Amino acid sequence: MIESYLLKNIAGYIDGQWIAQADSGKTTEVFNPANGKTLAETPYMGTDETRRAIAAAKAARDTVPDVATRRGWLEDCYEALTAEKEEIGRILCLEHGKPWAEAQGEVDYAASFFSYFAGMMEDTLAPETLLEQAKDCRWTVHKRPIGVAGLITPWNFPIGMIAKKVAPALAAGCPLVIKPAAETPLTMIAMFQLLHERLDLPKGMINLVMGSSKEIGGEIMSSFDVPMISFTGSTEVGQLLVEQSSQHVKKLGLELGGNAPFIVLDDADLESAADNLIANKFRGAGQTCVCANRIFVQDGVYDEFVNKVVERVKKLKVGDGMDENTDVGPLINAAGFDKVHDHVKDALSKGASLVAGKHPDELDSGKNLFYTPTVVSDVTHDMKCCQEETFGPLLPLIRFETDAQALEMANDTQFGLASYVFGRDKERAHKLIGKLHFGHCGYNTGTGPAAHAPFGGFLHSGIGREGGVEGLMEFVESQTVPDGS
Repeated sequence: MIESYLLKNIAGYIDGQWIAQADSGKTTEVFNPANGKTLAETPYMGTDETRRAIAAAKAARDTVPDVATRRGWLEDCYEALTAEKEEIGRILCLEHGKPWAEAQGEVDYAASFFSYFAGMMEDTLAPETLLEQAKDCRWTVHKRPIGVAGLITPWNFPIGMIAKKVAPALAAGCPLVIKPAAETPLTMIAMFQLLHERLDLPKGMINLVMGSSKEIGGEIMSSFDVPMISFTGSTEVGQLLVEQSSQHVKKLGLELGGNAPFIVLDDADLESAADNLIANKFRGAGQTCVCANRIFVQDGVYDEFVNKVVERVKKLKVGDGMDENTDVGPLINAAGFDKVHDHVKDALSKGASLVAGKHPDELDSGKNLFYTPTVVSDVTHDMKCCQEETFGPLLPLIRFETDAQALEMANDTQFGLASYVFGRDKERAHKLIGKLHFGHCGYNTGTGPAAHAPFGGFLHSGIGREGGVEGLMEFVESQTVPDGS
């Protein structure tokens, strides 16, 4: 069982109180994917606890303090996360599997959202008096908190994903009801412990419920008192939330699935492109929605680039994330492992070549969850690894001849979250970028979202933006006041 001074309470948190036992008395186990051992048992909450959390958050709406006080909350959050990044990173590593150093980097990433929004919120939320006058009135636009917000997060970034929601929501003055993923609740509990100890928040301002996705999500979606939902997860669940939101016309912020193209043009710096691809793809063992899922390489440099990628992949060490020499940790569960396994088998059965990694017949999720980083070449776009998001350490390499062909194949997906283009000719690359249907496009970099920049998807990859001014506005309603006095 895990021990940590940040896990004094393995519990939910409602109305300023830790709730160690679910009403049902049920619990759920949290496992370390590196060894299968139980880390903790958390209360398995449901409808009743969620109703109490919503009621507490609703009551807190009338006690939300001014902008300066809320800025202080965010500054304190930033300092707390920064000071405790090693221990939070350790907890994150143990329940997720990603290397400890990488987990600490995620804590820094999470802290950056609190720092950014603390620095910009007062000016952004200040009332704006319009220069134009009409109907003998002076018109002022006020930024009001939208109200209670329901935040639902996935397991792949246990603190990064919640920080990019909590920071702007608290900045806007929205009380929160938060549901973490069942696989990784401990990192969230650790953050709540810091908030409980270090921030003087009104009771009910933040609430944490964990357990039944159907009951907790259903109650949040059916409640008139929760006008805003921010969700990160699969497109299938996002579509369900869209349907469920219709009754109360809820505002939705959805970051959903991806199928990121990584395009290497024939004038690219191949060393840099290969380094960026490795860093981008194998972070979190490939379990990220922004990592390269389809790698398109122009014919003239294809063979050379494949060799550079294979050389790098073969040097990656797979193992327990607490080992400082580990580059790639385990996958989160057997289902995730088996999906990667299926995609590799499908590609090989349709003519792809295995150029790095183990043959799928050598790997079995029943033995462990460590999937060897794998590279397959001569991939075609009809293979599963191109049609679906693999969410694992598989690099499928696809040959293309013309820029137009690369563009057509890259856009041949219902998803539009992240994309990447590598090439020295800036005009040529940006001509391509301008026609890619993706909300994020890294040019000569594999980097993903940042706190100061809006991030979100096109098409089936979501609605709304996180980060930047746009991320704060997701939790704000504009109220227009004409003053005729």
